[in-house]
Amino acid sequence: MNFNKILTFLVPKNTKFFTQFKQASANLIEAADLLNKIFSKQDFNDRMEFSAEMHKLETKGDDITHSIFSDLSSNFITPFDREDIHEMASTLDTVLDTMDGTAKRVKMYKLDQVSDQMVQLAKLIKAAVLEIDAALHALENVTDPGRVREAIGRIDEIEKHADNIHNEAIADLFQNEKDAIQLIKKKEILQNLEKAVDFCLDTANVIESILIKNS
Repeated sequence: MNFNKILTFLVPKNTKFFTQFKQASANLIEAADLLNKIFSKQDFNDRMEFSAEMHKLETKGDDITHSIFSDLSSNFITPFDREDIHEMASTLDTVLDTMDGTAKRVKMYKLDQVSDQMVQLAKLIKAAVLEIDAALHALENVTDPGRVREAIGRIDEIEKHADNIHNEAIADLFQNEKDAIQLIKKKEILQNLEKAVDFCLDTANVIESILIKNS
């Protein structure tokens, strides 16, 4: 047992980091909702408006991340290892950055039509983000580690499903899209959507590492 763990038995647990993580995951849920609006069968102008709104959530996420890093440097006692707190904040921020990057490309490329696979991938991002939120809530008071593991397992399943959809979408794109410029634009957007799910799995892996170390 390391010195940090020994001290957590002697002093009240610092719950501020969990509060910040839950703020970050709540922001991710809001961003995922917005992403689903972007990739719904909305009017083109609405899609552009939703894409512009995403950056506000990305800025809010950056503020939360910076706050975590600042508190990490000034707090002697942390609820778990400092490197895990840093990694958690970083992976949550990466998920949000990827969603924001996807929204920027939708606006920049003036995407006028969305494919069914884009819609499906956006829904899977939302599903993965909800499981991240559930895992973080369960991790704060690990009275039910099974709930944390259940969320991690679901994210893994979501990521595999997203891989399959992405691969099918790329195959369809190369078979049916005759405009080379449109092909490049749509391929990049599909790849970013799939990456967002990948980064959700990275977050799940950090949560699993924390769970194992503190069991």
